[in-house]
Formats: sequence, structure tokens, C-alpha cells
Amino acid sequence: MKAAEIRQLSVEELNTKLADLKKDLFNLRLQHAINQLDNPLKIAEVKKDIARVNTIIRQKNMANKA
Repeated sequence: MKAAEIRQLSVEELNTKLADLKKDLFNLRLQHAINQLDNPLKIAEVKKDIARVNTIIRQKNMANKA
């Protein structure tokens, strides 16, 4: 997911996306623990997406306060 795509979403949509990504991360870690994960690099991708979403949420919150 690109940062430009994330910036187009509203804060409510970002919070929903964040919850979905956290669920995905949990499921990927579970699959990795029981050796059913085909691509372990997917975990890193989801973690980076979570960080991007958190960053954009923080930027939008700071812009609203200013």
C-alpha cells in the first residue's frame, strides 16, 4: 500500500484499516508459528503498512490541531 493511497482516506477509514492490518498481522504470525506461512516477508510488509497508517493518522491529527 502506498502512502499516497493512505492519505486519501479519512481518519475513520484509517482507523478501520489499522484494525484490519493488526488482525492480518496476528493471523500471519499465527501461521508462521505453525509453519503454514508461504511468504514470511509478508509479515514485514504488514508491519510497514501499520506504521504508515499510524504516521498518516498522526499527521492528520496534528493538522487538525494547528
